[in-house]
Amino acid sequence: MDEKKNQFGTFAGVFTPSILTILGVIMFLRAGYVIGQAGIFNTILILLAAQAISLLTALSMSAVATNTPVAGGGAYFLISRALGPQFGGAIGLALFLAQALSVPFYVLGFANALVTDVPSLTPWFGVIALGTAIVLFAINWISSGAAIRFQYVVMTLLGLAIFVFLGGALKRFDLATFQTNLGPGYTDAGIGFWVVFAIYFPAVTGILAGVNMSGDLKDPARSLVRGTLAAILVGFVVYLLEVILCGGSTSRSDLIESPYAMLRTNALFRAGFLVSGGVFAATISSAVGSLLGAPRVLQALARDRIFRILNPFAHGSKGTDEPRAGLALTLGLALVVILLVSGQESMAAFDLIASIVSMFFLCTYGMINLAAFVESFGANPSFRPRFRFFHWTTSLLGAVTCLVAMMLIDAMAASIAVLTVAGIYVFLSRRVFRSAFGDARRGFQYALAVRALQKLRSMPPHPKNWRPTFLVMAGNTLTHMTLMRYAVWMEGGRGLVTAGQVISGDLETFAVRVEGLRSALEKFLESNELAVFPEVVFAEDVDEGIRMLAQTHSIGPLKPNTVLFGWPRSAERAEAMFRHVSTIAALGKSVVVVVEKGLPSMQRNHRRVDIWWRGEQNGSLMATLAHLLVQNWEWRRSQVRVLRVIGDEAGRESSQEAVQSLIEAARIRAEACVIVSTEPFREVFHRHSAKADVVFLGLQPPDVAASLETYRHLNTLLEPMPTTILVRSSGEADLFA
Repeated sequence: MDEKKNQFGTFAGVFTPSILTILGVIMFLRAGYVIGQAGIFNTILILLAAQAISLLTALSMSAVATNTPVAGGGAYFLISRALGPQFGGAIGLALFLAQALSVPFYVLGFANALVTDVPSLTPWFGVIALGTAIVLFAINWISSGAAIRFQYVVMTLLGLAIFVFLGGALKRFDLATFQTNLGPGYTDAGIGFWVVFAIYFPAVTGILAGVNMSGDLKDPARSLVRGTLAAILVGFVVYLLEVILCGGSTSRSDLIESPYAMLRTNALFRAGFLVSGGVFAATISSAVGSLLGAPRVLQALARDRIFRILNPFAHGSKGTDEPRAGLALTLGLALVVILLVSGQESMAAFDLIASIVSMFFLCTYGMINLAAFVESFGANPSFRPRFRFFHWTTSLLGAVTCLVAMMLIDAMAASIAVLTVAGIYVFLSRRVFRSAFGDARRGFQYALAVRALQKLRSMPPHPKNWRPTFLVMAGNTLTHMTLMRYAVWMEGGRGLVTAGQVISGDLETFAVRVEGLRSALEKFLESNELAVFPEVVFAEDVDEGIRMLAQTHSIGPLKPNTVLFGWPRSAERAEAMFRHVSTIAALGKSVVVVVEKGLPSMQRNHRRVDIWWRGEQNGSLMATLAHLLVQNWEWRRSQVRVLRVIGDEAGRESSQEAVQSLIEAARIRAEACVIVSTEPFREVFHRHSAKADVVFLGLQPPDVAASLETYRHLNTLLEPMPTTILVRSSGEADLFA
């Protein structure tokens, strides 16, 4: 049987919880203090700035909410479907904790207001707070519908309270008082604009109360937009009227010293008790909103199975799918916090909770804006929000202002919130995790890549900007692991490596296998932790496929500038390989041939790289690749030598100076070694480099007729040697540029 979920409309499901959280304790207890300190004009600026952050976030939320079917979880759902499970999980857990901690925050605020009005209840402060939390839990346990109906009573009391204190302020309004309070009147050097901004800002942190009910709405996309924007507008009007009317009816000293008492004293019809009722209503309604929202965020987080430990909280009650397990956990956290702080005379712990809660909410606002920015800037064709009053610039501005507000309000609390979110993100990123839902990160990265490629295409190449873009003719990857490792090492995180696999066969016959083979190659590369892009092509002839791949493989300006081959294992392939070397050189690309002798021992901390310099044509690229090789952590302690052979002792000093000058001009760390010898190069080569870990040697492709002879000569030369990298440079990589 299908579960009959709640089907709340815009007013009950979004506007009511949002407006009751917006019109909270700040309006009654701290707004007057802010007006007295900052003055009417600056308070209006503070209100506009705070509301701007709230409005920008609401616009971003509306765009994302009207682009995708919205399920339970509110802000968590919107963020996770845009930024992926890592960000979603980090923000979801932070949002749950923020809302769970909001429950004792508001309950303690209610208890404080009550004992202030009725001092005889002070000894029972802790009992009142605990009892209030349990009663509100019971109301929510019965059903969220009961909690919503209870909020109608609360909203009625809140409306009456606002009416009597604004009416009283209007009746006592005096133009002279208004002019006196227009400018700032900070009482000491410790009070300033941003200090009172920090005090006032929580007045606008209520829009998520409605967003968190997304899973219980009849039409989430429509209700979230209308309900949230309506709550922001109504809240702004009420706060603006309070600033103007109270600023023009109460002296500055009374505003600063007793803002709550003056609201009660000046209430219309002497109905100060209604103002007290309004404070009680504001705190109770905010606590109810948090009790409604926190378990639903936890339930949505659990249903996405991001944290295994949360799986039990995925289940809902029979019939209405109420998140009762999450509700019980929220109550438990609330009771623990109340027991910890209710017995303290100082409000330091209470203020700390308030700061951390505000930071987590602002962090969530910032992530909603970031999610909308990623969706819009990524320009996915699937991003087609029905809400049109939105642009990626507004969401980016919203994200930046949230971060700035966090730092200005409380740098320490902001750091705690950011570090917590970052820590959870890193934890989730390290897991082998596959989300079961699509997100916008791919589209965002795609858009960045396309824009970067378009700009790159318009920039002329220069040797100073040369980066290795390798196309590795991998063949059978299993037998070419050394080749692949050296390609990745020589790329050094500065370029790209593509593993090209050419398979002989008819494409029409084997077309269905292309993606499967590419996927298998990709998994093999990932399992071996090789940052390499796979490419598989079919050709009737392998050599024709190699020529085709070398000519056509590219992504716009990211054309391979260097093609890597493994050394032929048989003389039959020698002629084809040398023909490829000549063809690719004619195409203006460099060629590297790796004569594989296995990987160097991981036990050796100090390795040696030898470069045999016989001119700049190939020498520059050899030095560049050797330099990139030793940038890897496995090779970081390696010794690089540049060796040159001369036949006359008289030329040693000048040759040493010339090689050293080349090294300095190339800006690489290497040792210049000049060898004076008239022996055959083979003897010198073996004597000086047999114990190196890798050797770089220039390559001149022979005529086709001499291919077999050259192959045998090089086989004899390199047989007793370590892995040797033969380099044929196109001249594009110039170390001396």
